[in-house]
Amino acid sequence: MKKAVALVLALMMVFAFTAVFTGCGGSGGDEGESDGALKAGFICLHDENSTYDKNFIDAANAACDELGVEAVIKTNIPEGQECYDTAAELVDAGCGIIFADSFGHEDFMIQAAKDFPDVQFCHSTGTKAHTEGLDNYHNAFASIYEGRYLAGVAAGMKLNEMIESGKITEDQAKIGYVGAFTYAEVISGYTSFFLGARSECPSATMEVTFTGSWYDEAAEKEAANKLISRDCVLISQHADSMGAPTACEEAGVPNVSYNGSTAEACPNTFIVSSRIDWTPYYKDAMQKLMDGEAIDVDYVGTLATGSVQLTEVNEKAAAEGTQAKLDEVKAALENGELHVFDTSTFTVDGKTLDSYKADVDTDDKFTPDTEAIQDGYFNESSPELRSAPYFDIKAIDGIKTLDEKM
Repeated sequence: MKKAVALVLALMMVFAFTAVFTGCGGSGGDEGESDGALKAGFICLHDENSTYDKNFIDAANAACDELGVEAVIKTNIPEGQECYDTAAELVDAGCGIIFADSFGHEDFMIQAAKDFPDVQFCHSTGTKAHTEGLDNYHNAFASIYEGRYLAGVAAGMKLNEMIESGKITEDQAKIGYVGAFTYAEVISGYTSFFLGARSECPSATMEVTFTGSWYDEAAEKEAANKLISRDCVLISQHADSMGAPTACEEAGVPNVSYNGSTAEACPNTFIVSSRIDWTPYYKDAMQKLMDGEAIDVDYVGTLATGSVQLTEVNEKAAAEGTQAKLDEVKAALENGELHVFDTSTFTVDGKTLDSYKADVDTDDKFTPDTEAIQDGYFNESSPELRSAPYFDIKAIDGIKTLDEKM
């Protein structure tokens, strides 16, 4: 009997150690049957060195710690068959719910959902849950375009400060933007950022270049330097490394980053950053599973849910009064007084949009299928349509794209 008790205690210590390790963002996990408590698997495109993936990993650990759920986190999983294989491994490890964080993971997550109907699969940034109709496959995103708009407001205030100080003239208020791919998610992001900037600095224009990669530090730094050489006086990005912020710090050019503060590495140029906090979604999905409730087909986190966040403003680089202005604009967004894509605030080829069909039901030809203009604004990321962005107008007036990468 004593030997049996000792063996049980030893096994309990092994499992406890494994839970601590995997809960801290480790890339491995114990294999075998679950002990009855919920275990959650997380599939990440990169690791903590990517600001994008670190944002997911931090949220996974926070949500699981709060709910008492064991996290098994797999990192550096490519957007290919490896995603399906990893999902299958997580099923074998006893995970009752599995999350993936990158757009290209979707088809492999859908296949896993079909092959393992007793496990819930949740995919961030995906577009197909509402058309697949699977009870165990779900998409999630957030109204990050509101966060980017707010970051754009901070950028516009910085441009005004530069104009007022005589550093630039009004017609020199040109922003540069480093994007990953010419996808709706990126287009929605840089357009909302630009609209925020223009709400403060009406003379602002913007040039956008794409790297063709979500994470390529050398390419992102090169892209930022190219934009700076083209007389862009402020840089922002939808890319996941320190490439663009580093280029800005070296050149002394103000920067609005993404997915976290770069103030420590770039104290003289970092202004503010927006990001999605995935913790509320992870908690919502896991809690619903534990309570026996249906997980949302398309979940859209908002400013109100705490899913859309801004970092602290770096007062060393930001214009005076930035935080107060951001608080004011955020309140207007939350109470519905302000809509980011208000069609009265922008034109396309000199015309105001009164109708626009977006590609909401995804197909390989990006066929427009759904009216997106409602009540005078483009209704982006509506949970009744789909959570992932579908604003795909590549260049409203004032924005110039220098290339495309699909």
